[in-house]
Amino acid sequence: MNHWLVKSEPDAFSWDQQVAHGVEPWTGVRNHMAKANLIAMKKGDRAFFYHSNVGKEIVGVVEVVRESYPDPTAEEGSPWVCVDLKAVGPVPRPVTLATIKAEPSLEGIALVRMSRLSVMPISPEHWKILATMGGWKGK
Repeated sequence: MNHWLVKSEPDAFSWDQQVAHGVEPWTGVRNHMAKANLIAMKKGDRAFFYHSNVGKEIVGVVEVVRESYPDPTAEEGSPWVCVDLKAVGPVPRPVTLATIKAEPSLEGIALVRMSRLSVMPISPEHWKILATMGGWKGK
């Protein structure tokens, strides 16, 4: 299983909305690197759900339940894709960007290096550290 981080502005699509919807297509990605990450996601992979702009914190965990397919919000024939994500659960303690930046063992994490990227891989080591910081006991 691979691990990821997906970012959403909570005023556009929040963790609470993800939970309420259960399974939701992760649409609207219009960056080629993020698109490549969506294509690399496999069923069963897990991702941290991160509130960007407002909050700037990891607030939950989602699971890929459908691998990449054409994004229905994009123009027909465009290269954009989406995946379907299912809410797994909230992290007991949201992990803020400030806390992440202050943790030396997270130096080099994509969230800090490529702050504008909306879908990014998280290494197994970084996943464990972030999960511990957030009190997440699952995979």
